[in-house]
Amino acid sequence: MNETSLGTIGIIGNGSWGTALAKILTDNGHQIHWWVRNKASVAHLKQRNHNPNYLTSVRFLPETILPTNDLLHVLNSCDTLVFAVPSAYAQQVIESAGKELWRNKKIISAIKGVLPECNLLLNDYLTQYLDYDLQNYVAITGPCHAEEVADERLSYLTFSGLNELLTAITAYSFKTPYINTIFNHDIWGAQFAAVLKNIYAIGAGMAHALDYGDNFLSVYITNCYREMYNYLHDHFEKVHPSNELPDFHTSAYLGDLLVTCYSLHSRNRTFGAMLGKGYTVKAAMLEMNMVAEGYYASRGMQAMSRQYVIDIPLATCIYEVLWEGIKPSHAFKQIEKMVW
Repeated sequence: MNETSLGTIGIIGNGSWGTALAKILTDNGHQIHWWVRNKASVAHLKQRNHNPNYLTSVRFLPETILPTNDLLHVLNSCDTLVFAVPSAYAQQVIESAGKELWRNKKIISAIKGVLPECNLLLNDYLTQYLDYDLQNYVAITGPCHAEEVADERLSYLTFSGLNELLTAITAYSFKTPYINTIFNHDIWGAQFAAVLKNIYAIGAGMAHALDYGDNFLSVYITNCYREMYNYLHDHFEKVHPSNELPDFHTSAYLGDLLVTCYSLHSRNRTFGAMLGKGYTVKAAMLEMNMVAEGYYASRGMQAMSRQYVIDIPLATCIYEVLWEGIKPSHAFKQIEKMVW
């Protein structure tokens, strides 16, 4: 692989976010190998040049995409892998192929969650399971909704990696007239912020459905940001296995939190709103037919907060609704007493 390029690129996953990233890369002139689990979706992409289930308005030039349901083919064909599988299925996908097939790849993580079977960020799982070199790892964070990428509305992506050259090349590869990119070294902070904001967005959706107004929501989000800051700044040495300080002044923190809590495109906000209207967790998941990352993230963050002895009371209230059957209205009566 040329050191000034990503080489041959593969995308693992074809949900909304994976499809949006495929659009960005192909608009930039990259041909992509694309692993799609469902054979019918592969056939549709080949015949009709668009994803039949997600971002269906996005059309691909046929020569720019090579869809397949053969994961080993993608792994053997590509230098760089954009990993866009929901966190709930990431470990299963990785362990379905040999460790050596992943170990020497450049991995660009588009996951915004923790792996629920081990309660780890993807990079920490890779280092523990594969003895993976983090110099080859870059994380993508927002603020950026897939639906606005599909419409080519100006959006922003943050790329975080320890290898400055690789991170800069990755950011450049995703930069388009409708995507602005920045890059930094903040792997752990940016990814934990992406995990936490999805949990808080579920709460924002609940609050909206419970008829709390904009005044309360603004205070709620302010307190969510304070809790995020406490987790990532005040307890830095517990959750960051490096000396790379969180960069709270980037939009990957407050900006991503705001858009995920307020936007109608946010699946976590939508999921929370359904719970606030009286849906059970199971019914809301079936109705959405998409993964709300904050659901699994809430359990993972609870486990980590206990492990590191870090108090995250707002995220805990959301966790109790999602996993312990507490009614959203009861949880928000407790939250009313916490926020200021």
